[in-house]
Amino acid sequence: MEDTLFSNQVKRPLADRLRPHNLNEVVGQDHLVGANAPLGRMLASGKISSFILWGPPGCGKTTIARLMAEHTNLYFEQISAVFSGVADLKRVFQYAQERRANQGKGTLLFVDEIHRFNKSQQDGFLPYVEDGTVILVGATTENPSFELNAALLSRCQVFVLNRLTTDDFEVLLERAEKETGRKLPVDGEARSFMKEIADGDGRYILNLAESVWAYAKEGEIFNKENIVNIIRSRAPVYDKGRDGHYNLISAVHKSLRGSDVDAALYWVARMLSSGEDPRYLLRRLIRFSIEDVSLADPNAVVQAVHCAEVYERLGSPEGDLAVMQLAAYLATAPKSAAVYKAMDKAFALAKQTGSLMPPKHILNAPTKLMKNLGYSEGYIYDQNLEDGFSGQNYFPDGIQRQKLYEPVERGFEREIKKRIEYFDNLRREKNKNKKKEDK
Repeated sequence: MEDTLFSNQVKRPLADRLRPHNLNEVVGQDHLVGANAPLGRMLASGKISSFILWGPPGCGKTTIARLMAEHTNLYFEQISAVFSGVADLKRVFQYAQERRANQGKGTLLFVDEIHRFNKSQQDGFLPYVEDGTVILVGATTENPSFELNAALLSRCQVFVLNRLTTDDFEVLLERAEKETGRKLPVDGEARSFMKEIADGDGRYILNLAESVWAYAKEGEIFNKENIVNIIRSRAPVYDKGRDGHYNLISAVHKSLRGSDVDAALYWVARMLSSGEDPRYLLRRLIRFSIEDVSLADPNAVVQAVHCAEVYERLGSPEGDLAVMQLAAYLATAPKSAAVYKAMDKAFALAKQTGSLMPPKHILNAPTKLMKNLGYSEGYIYDQNLEDGFSGQNYFPDGIQRQKLYEPVERGFEREIKKRIEYFDNLRREKNKNKKKEDK
């Protein structure tokens, strides 16, 4: 029986086995959990109010929330905004109401990645927080001022958690050694390197330590190079604040630009499943719709904006489908950077000739003085002409006519190219006739 219990225990991840049993064991957050700190005082009083925990990954947000519930006899309910929708929230609130009515027991609702809920979903918390149905504890890695509704923030205190330091990591490694009954088989440089690459994440360093114990042979001591090899063999880590974030969004862009819909969907899925904010992806896809697709398919930006609106209405996970649909649409759309290139040319020309006035014939003349100065003189209202085109000059008098926008022979821009060529030919013809008349 004892062997069975022991085998079940060792199967649990080291980080889970080392979860603190009280606030005093939480590492690196003394400013919040100490006896005279806000959460310590709150726990001592037995009166828990709703609050938001803002901090980097692996700093103890979930652990703190669970301990607050356990030591106040509250029922602990945990959901993730990444995987939960409106139906899940309704079910949680219903159970909390029934629990309070039938058992007289309150509920501490811990919402991980709370910033991933959209505005309407966040508004849904308000009545249940106000009437005490749930004590809300939200966890976020993003600035609550930007990601959470003002109404929700006004009902919650915000506590900022620190990134773990090298001293904190040493405490965790020593606890791990005590838990396993074994010294971590690494030299001094490797131990320091482990703390460095953990980058404030306590869960990461404990998982890495567990891998070291699993890979090291009897009597073997790992050096820094061995640690690097372990990291390479582990599942790829994605942190939206580091290189992984930029590498993956670059892969999304390149796949879209290369019209590879399957690769684009794969990289978008990688980012979403790694915890990327869908709103960030949607912003980048909207930009792509006007930079890389543009007028080759004028409907692309319409699709992009509509998909963003759909996500705001649905939130995750239902709204994630809108992100994928938009990625598929943009990948299969014709591409053109002609407007993007024209913009660069236009800005460069404007910078060079920024002091030149528009030609007088296209300036309005609301006063007599302006009329006397020649404003609006000779202007032709294009719609009054049979072909609806005057061919007049609209560039400043001091520069030659410029060619900035050059549409490609793809998608709708093929039609635009024909229109521009038609107008260019008509302009040349009208200018030729005007010169004859002037003679």
